[in-house]
Amino acid sequence: MNPRRWWLRRTLRFRITVVATGVALVCLLAFTLLAPRLIGMVQVSAVDAELWRAGAVRVLDIAGAPLDGGPPTDLTAAEVRALKSGEPVLRVDGASAHRWTGRVAFDADGTPRLHVAGDTLLGYQEANRLGTRWLLVAAVLVAGLVGIATWLSVRSSLRPVERMRVAAAELPRGRRLPVPAARDELQALAVALNALLARRDEATERLRRFTGDAAHELRSPVTSVRAQAEVAVAHPDPDFSIEVLESVVEESQRLSALVDALLILARADTGELPRAEPVDLVLQVQAAVDRLDADLLVQVAAPMSACLIPAARAEVELVVDNLLRNAARHARTLIRISVLPAARQVRLVVDDDGHGIPEEHRQKVFDRFYRVDTDRGRATGGFGLGLALVSHLVRRRRGTVRAAESPEGGARLEVRWPTYR
Repeated sequence: MNPRRWWLRRTLRFRITVVATGVALVCLLAFTLLAPRLIGMVQVSAVDAELWRAGAVRVLDIAGAPLDGGPPTDLTAAEVRALKSGEPVLRVDGASAHRWTGRVAFDADGTPRLHVAGDTLLGYQEANRLGTRWLLVAAVLVAGLVGIATWLSVRSSLRPVERMRVAAAELPRGRRLPVPAARDELQALAVALNALLARRDEATERLRRFTGDAAHELRSPVTSVRAQAEVAVAHPDPDFSIEVLESVVEESQRLSALVDALLILARADTGELPRAEPVDLVLQVQAAVDRLDADLLVQVAAPMSACLIPAARAEVELVVDNLLRNAARHARTLIRISVLPAARQVRLVVDDDGHGIPEEHRQKVFDRFYRVDTDRGRATGGFGLGLALVSHLVRRRRGTVRAAESPEGGARLEVRWPTYR
């Protein structure tokens, strides 16, 4: 089994406890390995303070030979040199150790003499062994206590997470997770999850409404086509069949337009954003006017120079076509189109002389399937998707849309794009 995969499959509590215990154990073992030296330093320091008062003091010449009438010392030449330089000497022999310190003094005639003080350190090695052994036991016990404390602490800290998990498993739509009182990372997590749940509920509700409206809109042309076809089958007549076929073609075109609009909105909802390119809005408006099939007076006010906006060409074409078709559906005799460039944005204003949009409907006309007039007839009803498409395509390019009253007495639809830089 892969150790990394095995490790990642363990619980967070287990991993934190193992890491904390391991770090504590490694640190304590490292300290235990240094224990003999530390214990020896403590012992030697305590002995050094008493050597000249309670130890054996000898007088030697600079070669190490005794001058005080006592027996020869067992100091080596190297140890004598160390004592003459002021460095203490520690010799460990078996279970015991011997310690010397020395200093050089001068007689009245200027002859140097080496004064040394030394004594035997009984139990030096045994003290080191016992100290190391007990420190090792203490290290294991302390590491174990650290592990237990870490386990309990992590369990207590993760208890709010467990409550959130249980609550999330049984959370009905519209309810939210409990937020811990402490202002810590868990509270921030609960707030973020509640925001996510709010967005999920909003998206679910929007999808439910969208699905219901789409099903209703699709049902109308499908039902009409089926009913007319059934009548044509029940009453076969050449002239009537032609009339039925023409009606079926018209309904099929409406159905195709509705499906196309739904597909565009569905792709837009997934977050797909084609690469922006400089698009000349003036050329797009002129092309849309040429495509418009309506017996109306269409006036265009636009600069002679190009007005570039950052968007996809197909998006701008769809926006302008929908604005003009909406105006043509409601205008009596006139549509006026204005392209107004500025330093940071370009405005596209479409006015008509129709019945206008009441003020209470001006924000809602950009919602999907929303109609000011509930007429669903083939001539004037529409699907309520054209302006929704306009709003979505413009706003995802950091533009704005709004509806207002036209100077012509009808509706004014205004779109603003940032200029291309």
